[in-house]
Amino acid sequence: MKTNVVFALMAVLVISSGCDMFRRIAGRPTSADIDAKRQEIAAADARIEALKKKQRMQADSLAIVDSIRQLETDVHTLSEIGELYSTALDHRYYIIVGSFRKYSNAESMLRTASEAGYIPVELRFNGYTAVGLSPADRIEDAFLSLKSVKRESFCPDDVWILVNR
Repeated sequence: MKTNVVFALMAVLVISSGCDMFRRIAGRPTSADIDAKRQEIAAADARIEALKKKQRMQADSLAIVDSIRQLETDVHTLSEIGELYSTALDHRYYIIVGSFRKYSNAESMLRTASEAGYIPVELRFNGYTAVGLSPADRIEDAFLSLKSVKRESFCPDDVWILVNR
């Protein structure tokens, strides 16, 4: 009878505590430990995927920069050309189709670009007035705009891209 009671108590203990009790006794990870490790692995996998995505984006950007160089177009930052005086730039990239000392020449280019269907942006720096077209925030969009602008009859050979950093 005492053995039956002991077996009954053992059966109740096993049923109520489950496998985790035996895992703990054996020094093995419990269900909670295994779930925590799975979440840790999933978080690490997500970080790896995010890094791979960023790496692909950088590779794409470098390929586009190479394509821009093949079009024999320069890329300049604001720090290279000097400070802007009267213009706050809202976008990262601008296709610059002219930079003029005489404002009347800039006005002519602004008018020509408008007549061609563009919305030109007037940029002033270091005593020059530049005419920017196709503002973009992604290098991919700037590249496509550059290719389009280069096909225009008013586009000079020395068109360049301004990077607002």
